[in-house]
Amino acid sequence: MHIVVVGCGRVGSQLSMQLSEEGHSVVVIDKNRDAFRRLVHFNGRTIHGSGFDRDVLSKAEAGQADALAAVTRGDNTNILCARIGRDNYGIKNIVARIYDPQRAGIYMKLGIPTVATSLWTTQQVKRWIIPADDSVEWTDGTATLHLVERILPDHLAGRELHHFSQGADVRLVGLIRAGRGRVDIDGLFSQEDDVLEFLVTPQGLEDLHAMLAEPQS
Repeated sequence: MHIVVVGCGRVGSQLSMQLSEEGHSVVVIDKNRDAFRRLVHFNGRTIHGSGFDRDVLSKAEAGQADALAAVTRGDNTNILCARIGRDNYGIKNIVARIYDPQRAGIYMKLGIPTVATSLWTTQQVKRWIIPADDSVEWTDGTATLHLVERILPDHLAGRELHHFSQGADVRLVGLIRAGRGRVDIDGLFSQEDDVLEFLVTPQGLEDLHAMLAEPQS
């Protein structure tokens, strides 16, 4: 995947290095040249400039990007970068870091996934920009039961949530919608940008991946 990261602070640098080590094409943008010193192990590119400058985004090949993460220190800057990435460049997977948690729900309703800074981790941003990530959030002591979170693929929006529980190996136990978690999901239908919480067995992890995969055209 080609990924643009706007902001090379603590979070942005850690995210960029991890994505780079995983083999992704990564471009990091920051207005402070010294910020790039944080990139100790990094095989991508760095661009000095603003994340919402058209020339800078052109150099970052935003038009070919699969994902964009806006993780600067400013809420307004992050939201602006995310909206430009989505609306002007058609980047499908975007996320913006938000310091004010009260704003997060508002921006989620505008179709911009956000994570409040108090809840922010590198794993959480990867969840949004790489929805097909096979990571496991928690495993029990016997290694036979896993808790995993997955972003609802767009092609599955509108289905009744009970359809996501399959057999004895995949059980949907909750969801996060518009920044709020809930377990009372009986009778609900899935919506775009839902985060689904599953309990699965090792076999169920493979079944879940197959179930969420986009059908081949």
